[in-house]
Amino acid sequence: MILSLCLGLPAIAFAQQNATVKGSLSNIKDPIPTIYFAYRHDGNNLIDSAKVTNGAYTFKLETELPALITLLTVDPNGEIRPGKKDIARVYLQNGINSVSSKDSFSNVSVKESKAHAEYAKLNDATMPVQKEVQDLIANYNVLAKKKDSVGIEKLMKDYDGLQEKLSEIYGDYVKKNSNSPIALYALGLFAGNDIDVEKVEPLYNSLSATTRSSAAGERFSKKLAIAKATSVGAMAPLFSQADTTGKEVTLASFKGKYVLIDFWASWCGPCRAENPNVVAAFNKFKEKNFTVLGVSLDDEERDGHKKWLAAIAKDNLTWTQVSDLKFWENEVARQYGIQSIPQNFLLDPTGKIIAKNIRGEELHTKLAELIK
Repeated sequence: MILSLCLGLPAIAFAQQNATVKGSLSNIKDPIPTIYFAYRHDGNNLIDSAKVTNGAYTFKLETELPALITLLTVDPNGEIRPGKKDIARVYLQNGINSVSSKDSFSNVSVKESKAHAEYAKLNDATMPVQKEVQDLIANYNVLAKKKDSVGIEKLMKDYDGLQEKLSEIYGDYVKKNSNSPIALYALGLFAGNDIDVEKVEPLYNSLSATTRSSAAGERFSKKLAIAKATSVGAMAPLFSQADTTGKEVTLASFKGKYVLIDFWASWCGPCRAENPNVVAAFNKFKEKNFTVLGVSLDDEERDGHKKWLAAIAKDNLTWTQVSDLKFWENEVARQYGIQSIPQNFLLDPTGKIIAKNIRGEELHTKLAELIK
């Protein structure tokens, strides 16, 4: 459950082709001198810009299509505007894409793109639930400032319930529209960051052979394979990584104990909010063959080592901590398919995964059941 992270939308695309965007702006109050457009290409996040002249702009894109891109406006000083009304997401197809914004920049339509029409239809179906999610996120930030752990725990349960509602909508869309140009996109949203293979794999197999054999389809297939390897009942993939002093620590060295592999980072608000609960569980069961192994997604380029150590000390995390300080490219996180944090895996003394993403009181209850 993540409330404070900015997670990229699934990079769903097919064959590498060319899309030409011919944009128009009408009846928009504030002047817009430049359009920025952000997209993914070959696994990288890219951003470029186009000048607006007499309410019109044009640019070309060579990438896998259809592709979801984000359009952003800039103010007269060249700064990207942060407001939601100044952001638009459009699904482009091969060839010409006539993109028009009327009355507000986010009120956007794409004339030729069937993919965008399906995208808009899916957004309309999820809009009421998305509004509830945004309200919860705003409330989370208030509770976090107050350090209201009880309120946060209740809010997280409500958030999880809304995510289940959204998941049902996405899954239902894929079932009814398996040949849609955005079916794989919707499947990615249905799968989420913790893929339930039993639910997701049948839907993936229902997609067309063309979709599954596309570059995006093959990437999704690899995610499924990782999900299988890290599912409950599987033996946890072995790894080694350096601790805070640079010493290599292996997962194999913890065999014989119940181990909670905890993926977190100093910059992750929900992780820090959950840390007191993990500390309480560790202190309660550490003398009963239980320990925690923290894997941090801190970033060396952002003074990560210093911030990592400071967070460990402040949150009183006295168990073993490892990291390669590569942010989302952390090798263990990639091995375990981590796309959001906090996430955790509970292993039995043989190294088998027996539970995933258990937090709050659920963590204590599970450990009490296992450790007599």
